[in-house]
Amino acid sequence: NKAGNASTPLCHARLVQKHCCEAAVQDGICAKGITAAKRPGACELSSFQGDLWEVKTAKMCCECCELGMLMQKEAHDCELPIALSTPCWATARACCQDGRRGPALPATPGKGSRFFSACERTFVAKQPELDLVRSILSGISRCSQLCIGNGSCACLQGYRLGSDGYSCEDYNECLAGVHSCSLGERCINTEGSYRCQRETSCGTGYELTDANACHDIDECAIGTHNCGPGFTCQNTPGSFRCHPQQQCGVGFIQDAVGSCIDINECVNEDNPCQSAHTCINTVGSYVCQRLSVSCGRGYHLNKEGTHCLDVDECGGRGKPCQGHSCVNVLGSFRCECRSGFTFNSISRACEDVDECMSYLARLCAHACENTPGSYQCSCRAGFRLASEGGNCEDVNECESNPCSQECANVYGSFQCYCRHGYQLSNADGVTCEDIDECALTSGGKVCSHHCFNTPGNFQCSCPPVAYTLSPNGRVCQDVDECATGAHTCSTTQSCFNIHGGFRCLSFECPPHFRRMADSRCERLPCRGNAACLSLPLRISYYNLTFPTNIPTPAAVFRMGPSMSVPVDDVQLAVVDGDTEGFFDVLKMPNGVMVYLQKPLDEPRDFLLTVEITLSRYSIVSRFIAKIAVFVVSGSPVVSQVVSEL
Repeated sequence: NKAGNASTPLCHARLVQKHCCEAAVQDGICAKGITAAKRPGACELSSFQGDLWEVKTAKMCCECCELGMLMQKEAHDCELPIALSTPCWATARACCQDGRRGPALPATPGKGSRFFSACERTFVAKQPELDLVRSILSGISRCSQLCIGNGSCACLQGYRLGSDGYSCEDYNECLAGVHSCSLGERCINTEGSYRCQRETSCGTGYELTDANACHDIDECAIGTHNCGPGFTCQNTPGSFRCHPQQQCGVGFIQDAVGSCIDINECVNEDNPCQSAHTCINTVGSYVCQRLSVSCGRGYHLNKEGTHCLDVDECGGRGKPCQGHSCVNVLGSFRCECRSGFTFNSISRACEDVDECMSYLARLCAHACENTPGSYQCSCRAGFRLASEGGNCEDVNECESNPCSQECANVYGSFQCYCRHGYQLSNADGVTCEDIDECALTSGGKVCSHHCFNTPGNFQCSCPPVAYTLSPNGRVCQDVDECATGAHTCSTTQSCFNIHGGFRCLSFECPPHFRRMADSRCERLPCRGNAACLSLPLRISYYNLTFPTNIPTPAAVFRMGPSMSVPVDDVQLAVVDGDTEGFFDVLKMPNGVMVYLQKPLDEPRDFLLTVEITLSRYSIVSRFIAKIAVFVVSGSPVVSQVVSEL
């Protein structure tokens, strides 16, 4: 139809474009395989990247190119006598011709060359094409570099044949000692060869070239010289020279910066003047002047002016020795110094001898002071100079009573001490001040109640009622009114002592109980009465007291079975008398404990009812403890009550 006819050229164009693109892509991938074939052992699958089709195409072209290079290396023509696909045949022929130098050798297609005659029988026409190429590469010429016939292989220069007889490995000329590196060069092995590298540097003024040779640096050409503006640079091997542009005349010499300076001919030349003349330098030259007689120090010219006479320095008015004896000698004099002085031959004077420096640590025990012609010793504070010379003896400062109370002499000083109840003043270190023991806070209070400071001491006092002072004079002891009989309890009441007073207590056993001791009631036999059996076995009464503001938690009551067994289960609970929750119970390994969990800051009384349940061998027994707690103001000591069921 018309639509179909119209689309036919478009479809043909797309088909041609598709095949052209595929051919271009395949040619690019094949080119990668040909490039890889020119590197030894590069036709492995791991050498290529991409999808499976790209890897297989590149590997096929790589192996076919290796076949062509093998033919070229064995000096055969480039016409393959075996049936290959057009891409593989074209790739092998191209690699063979690319590596051949000179005109191609003639070949007879179909018959094959000497290279294939020995092995063409081993191929099967039906064998896949790549297997055929691999067989040729591995079976006919396994040699990695050169084949010398009869299946034998050889290697290029710089390589040696491996143990398998066909692979070539690099030959290390440096280790074998067959290199041509000279002295001062180090041999470095390379793939198939080696190179020589200079070990030492070329030195200043030279640079190392790529040819491993030292080349002189032309400092003048590259501008690295330091010649001044008045100089011309001239290159020399390894360095350079600066030549001045200005030339100096006779009698002058040029300095390092190019300036002309005068030459002192009187110093530089040997005797430029005749004898009996002296040389006087001038700018650019010199003059010679006839000598006249002159006398040195210590001599004077005679009246005729012909020779020199000695000067008697001791006979003149100058008195050069300044009070010391003077002795004249030819051309000079010397002084005979008094004791404590020494003659200085340079200054020609008598100088004082510093005995303190010359005889250090041998003249004075403490300090030495030099004086003209002698010395003087002195002592440090606390010492005085002894009568026998430079020794120092201790001064007993306590003889002058420097301390307000007690004094102890020490070597070179003294120490003041205070009696009990006093302390040494920090202001002067000699006055003793009273210690206010009542104001001391370290180590706790001095008195348990009230303290009165006295000079050198202190006194403690107790409340006027219910307390007495202990023998140590500091602690207030509670008066036990119950023990002394000072209480007011009746005969039917029991007296319980507390800090600062006492309590009169009495109790009666409830119904179904009888009194067994002063503080215990036991249940009467129930005789099958169910209501009686629900009552506790025992009701015990306990009294305890402790002061306010004790640290919490504090244990105040412990209870446990007298003969415990491993199966015992003891439960404890405060069932009455603690509505504000000051107390709580805690189970212990061998019983239970009642403890104060909140602090009490004021005196008050509690009557706690504690229920104890003991379970032993499936038998449950109940006990009641009535605990009277009296919280008082006093010493922070907690009285714990330990009871047995």
